[in-house]
Amino acid sequence: MDAVSSSLQRRLGTADATVLGLAAMLGTGVFAVWAPAAAAAGPWLLLAVLLAAIVATCNAASTADLAVAHPESGGGYVYGRERLAPGAGRLAGVAFLVGKTSSAAAAAGVFGSYVLPSQPLPAAVLVIVAATVLNISGVRWTARGAYALVGGTLAVLMVVVVIGLLGPDPAAVSALANPDAEAVRGPGGGVGVLTAAALVFFAFAGYARIATLGEEVRDPRRTIRRAVALALGITLLTYLLVAAALLVGLGPDRLATEATPLVTVVDAGETGALGVLVRAGAAVAAGSALLSVLVGLSRTALAMARRRELPGGLAAISSRGTPWRADLTGGLVTIGVAALAGPVAAIALSACSVLIYYAVINLAALRLSPDERSWPRWTSGLGLLLCVGLAVLLPTRQVVITAVALAVAWTLCTLLGRGRAPASG
Repeated sequence: MDAVSSSLQRRLGTADATVLGLAAMLGTGVFAVWAPAAAAAGPWLLLAVLLAAIVATCNAASTADLAVAHPESGGGYVYGRERLAPGAGRLAGVAFLVGKTSSAAAAAGVFGSYVLPSQPLPAAVLVIVAATVLNISGVRWTARGAYALVGGTLAVLMVVVVIGLLGPDPAAVSALANPDAEAVRGPGGGVGVLTAAALVFFAFAGYARIATLGEEVRDPRRTIRRAVALALGITLLTYLLVAAALLVGLGPDRLATEATPLVTVVDAGETGALGVLVRAGAAVAAGSALLSVLVGLSRTALAMARRRELPGGLAAISSRGTPWRADLTGGLVTIGVAALAGPVAAIALSACSVLIYYAVINLAALRLSPDERSWPRWTSGLGLLLCVGLAVLLPTRQVVITAVALAVAWTLCTLLGRGRAPASG
């Protein structure tokens, strides 16, 4: 009974962990981030993608080394507590929860927009409920479903790449304005490229999903390192191809104002049936990302609940080996955020929170000893600098909202932790 109630099962291999990471990355961002990123970077969008990849690589290096040193659920929350101080771990934990709740809400919003454009919120709520039920049913089921979802998403994106690179002149493409993108429009120029990189980084951030599985993978030292490298490399190549196709197929000015650029490119290529395929693929990818993000949320909530910085009831593990109360709570909170924010605004909020989360991770990684590192120490320093710099260059409104949310959440968790005795081993 104790094993069932207090520990998770190590059932996932390298392929499973890689696919779960891809499911988190190749989802919402690749279908929703290009318009606001192009509005900020203009024709320099590819440079923003490369810069985002550099940040992601530095963060992945720190995450992988820390995940091997601390192979348990919780990610940056655990790393911050163990390597820095309880308050630093608490900041990472609340940043992850805020960021990934916003990310999950964005994924649900994208799903609703593609599946039921006239009533996107009911569709968003429905997919959140479905994803929550699947996650409660067990990680292994989620991993199996992710294989099909990731394969389908990659196939759809390759269709967009081919048509975008070989399709019609951008002048022939009609645009559907995206007013939500105006909320995150950058100042242009070099600063605009940095703002765009921060937004595009949102689409890379799914490898945190792999780190939060530290307690559920076989041979964490080997599995986590390989899975992070594979997932990040595949994602980078895919994003560069998609960004290039959109710039060629739409042009930077048109891309900056387009609500559904991937669909527009395909429709303009006189392949209407494929346009339907892309819409379906966007919905499937958003659902895939939602599955993975909600699992990561519950695992961090589990780690914080075990230390009484969230209600202790969230640490309950079901007979299926999942933290079912944390899964359920994450789904309910995500529904609330989805009802209050549009997908693009949610992406900006998520990007800011997740950059703060990785700033703590990089700072914690600087405390690793040489024999605990497989990457140079300077990668953690560079990651810390870039995370902080990109976070503050996001639109002011999203930065302020993020700062307030993190401060309130951190304070509440601190008070809760002081008011309760630590959970017994």
